[in-house]
Amino acid sequence: MSDALNELGQHIAARRPQCVLSWDVSHGELNMDIAPSNIEDFVEFLKTDRNCRFSSLVDITAVDYPSREKRFDVVYHFLSMYRNQRIRLRVAVREDEMVHSISNVHPSANWFEREVFDMFGILFTGHPDLRRILTDYGFRGHPLRKDFPTTGYTEVRYDEAQKRVVYEPVKLVQEYRQFDFMSPWEGAQYILPGDEKKEGAK
Repeated sequence: MSDALNELGQHIAARRPQCVLSWDVSHGELNMDIAPSNIEDFVEFLKTDRNCRFSSLVDITAVDYPSREKRFDVVYHFLSMYRNQRIRLRVAVREDEMVHSISNVHPSANWFEREVFDMFGILFTGHPDLRRILTDYGFRGHPLRKDFPTTGYTEVRYDEAQKRVVYEPVKLVQEYRQFDFMSPWEGAQYILPGDEKKEGAK
């Protein structure tokens, strides 16, 4: 399988050298880093080329790297049912950079791109209806960014007196707890509740 994917990677890189920045094969999948300006043309090529035939768009997502200049990787997964092969495309973009929509090539990209916009704030040019899809109207921020607060900004509840859903600033009913996730066999570096009884029993 890896030999076939290596041949496919060489074929794609040779046919679209202006699009492919780098590629490798790992975990039985072909991974390619693509120039953002050529994404729509490249996806069209993957779909129609007789050696590729990646006709099924499986998913579009993103990864946030806040310390990088190109903060986000937009990640596309495609499947070729004709050749039983998978390919992953990565497009690195800055926070203020837009990616061209591939919804003209794969109509199912419509909702995937809306989800990426909603969760990460990445804009897609040429998208027919780029609105939030998972969060509510008036939602602030993008929940899957690494700098989004873990408690969010607002909480939603149904108010029985007003007979409607109300939005309020987040109020934690207990102190926000930090977990150290250490192994229980190593032992904590602080006294746990109840340990004082053990000392008294001696």
